[in-house]
Amino acid sequence: MTVSVAITRLPHGADLPLPAYQSDGAAGLDLMAALSAPVDLPAGARCLIPTGIAIALPLGYEAQIRPRSGLAFKFGISIVNAPGTIDADYRGEVSVLLVNLGDQPFRISHGDRIAQMVVAPVTRIAWDAVPSLDETERGSGGYGSTGTGANG
Repeated sequence: MTVSVAITRLPHGADLPLPAYQSDGAAGLDLMAALSAPVDLPAGARCLIPTGIAIALPLGYEAQIRPRSGLAFKFGISIVNAPGTIDADYRGEVSVLLVNLGDQPFRISHGDRIAQMVVAPVTRIAWDAVPSLDETERGSGGYGSTGTGANG
């Protein structure tokens, strides 16, 4: 299924290619840093990195901004609010809130692939206020309540 999404290159990202899938089976499009100068991200720090694009998602869709697995594995680079959400009515620049969970500074340069974006349908709900909920085997068991056995 293909969804048409309007995209605008902003001046500081005009020389960058549009986000693209890196393989036929990829779910996410790679986002690139649109920087006028490299950014050094110290260990334990976070920073907002611009991508040089703005998008107009159709109603009923969202864009999820996710970490790139290679950056996470090799350098400890992730996204603070992963996944970040871009709503269908947002028209500003897509930016990525990176965090360095590694133990070394990490340099981000113009054109570096820094995150991936997955466009997905959104399901809207209607609340049904009821006096009580149906019973289940788990009940109100919270964090770790289903993993209490020998292998849990």
